[in-house]
Amino acid sequence: MSKGIKIYTKGGDQGETALLGGTRVLKNHERVEASGNLDELNAFIGMVRDYDIDPHYQEFLIWIQKKNFIAETLISQDPEKEIQKLPSIKEEDILLIEHEIDAMNETLPPLNHFILPGGHPAVSACHICRTVCRRAERSVVGLRNIRSTDDIIIRYLNRLSDYLFVLARKLANDLGVKETPWKT
Repeated sequence: MSKGIKIYTKGGDQGETALLGGTRVLKNHERVEASGNLDELNAFIGMVRDYDIDPHYQEFLIWIQKKNFIAETLISQDPEKEIQKLPSIKEEDILLIEHEIDAMNETLPPLNHFILPGGHPAVSACHICRTVCRRAERSVVGLRNIRSTDDIIIRYLNRLSDYLFVLARKLANDLGVKETPWKT
């Protein structure tokens, strides 16, 4: 029998949880909501990684998942408590995402219309990741409006949603899936 971390603590049975730093808050607290959205995003990104896609994208998605955990940690900390030095999201991380977007875009046809998500499960999963990322971004923006939050997390999520959109297009292209333009 494993002697690792105990999965259940019963501490949340009354609808509360602890922020990083120990402060107890309701599970629908703004920080918990934003953190939960990032956690959901990480789970969906894991699903994209499970598809038979180029190993480069699988590896980059692992890098993204690690950065998402950092963002989640930063969001989950109690701003009133001093906590040990935490890892951070850096400007270089955003620049790396932009570099990846640019590299994929070089091989894609120009985008002249909105496109409808779909065509292949991996492509659809990327679009789901993109929309969950946008929700996470909105929740972090909402958090920033009422509590101290580092703006670089918002910039990171904004760029990440762009990456996920372009990755969906790239996977569609690699898989030979025709994009369906939205036209009225």
